[in-house]
Amino acid sequence: MERPAQPEDLGRLFIEQANAGDADALTDLYEEDAVLALADGTTAIGKAEIHEFYTRLLADRPTFTAAPQRPALCNGDWALTSTKFPGGATAEVAHRQPDGTWRWILDQPNVLGE
Repeated sequence: MERPAQPEDLGRLFIEQANAGDADALTDLYEEDAVLALADGTTAIGKAEIHEFYTRLLADRPTFTAAPQRPALCNGDWALTSTKFPGGATAEVAHRQPDGTWRWILDQPNVLGE
């Protein structure tokens, strides 16, 4: 799997891996203790819970469509990533890893909620 060399790569790789139905690859986009906000107001904390969520989500083979990403707002090894889609927007905090790649540590898939 391609590794995210820039924070903006995370969103693109998410779409590619989600459409491939690969929960393992999606989970690898997150740090070990990452937090993912869920639509019901709860959170998935850590890779095990995030993997469980994506396994359930991808079971019905949904299709994800790419949307315009904002340029990442970076400060050293931290970056704010976001994508605007019809009816919402995402907000994520990415962290540069020791090998220079990026992973999400915080993920809010819809900051506008529904």
